[in-house]
Amino acid sequence: MEEGYIADKTFEKADSLLKAEYENCIFKNCDFANQDFSDYKFSDCTFQNCNLSIVKLTNTSFRDVKFIECKMLGLHFNNCDEYGVTFSFDACHLNHSSFYNRKLKKTIFRNSNLQECDFSDSDLTGSVFDNCNLEAAIFDLTILEKVDFRTAYNYAFDPEKNRIKKAKFSSTGIAGLLIKYDIEIES
Repeated sequence: MEEGYIADKTFEKADSLLKAEYENCIFKNCDFANQDFSDYKFSDCTFQNCNLSIVKLTNTSFRDVKFIECKMLGLHFNNCDEYGVTFSFDACHLNHSSFYNRKLKKTIFRNSNLQECDFSDSDLTGSVFDNCNLEAAIFDLTILEKVDFRTAYNYAFDPEKNRIKKAKFSSTGIAGLLIKYDIEIES
């Protein structure tokens, strides 16, 4: 199948896409659950109120892509094209997704659910988790330097197994860094 190029188009309530390179496109209220987006390319695109759960992302390219109010359960971002991956998430449900071994510097996660997400071996330098639920998210050998966790909640990870230099935490969230000690902290 020959790939096409589609630019400056809005897709509303779509349930499938042609394999193509999409530039400056908007996807609204689309249901792409269980689709195969392998080798698709998205740049300067916005997905709003879309269902992308369990979409196959082998060698998928995301450059400057915004996801707003999207359901994105069980995605394997670790299978995406690793070069130039840049995206942001606002009010998204990303539970059970994997960002394993990805370079995600300065990624913005805002008002999102990231329960049981895997960030192992990732580089999140300078990223922001603004009002995000990180319950049971995995941070192992993760670069978390300059990451802003001040309004994130339910996170728990070992600072000795992750690089956290100059990361920002709130006093209420600091207990998540002491979880391995099985101590009780009272306010």
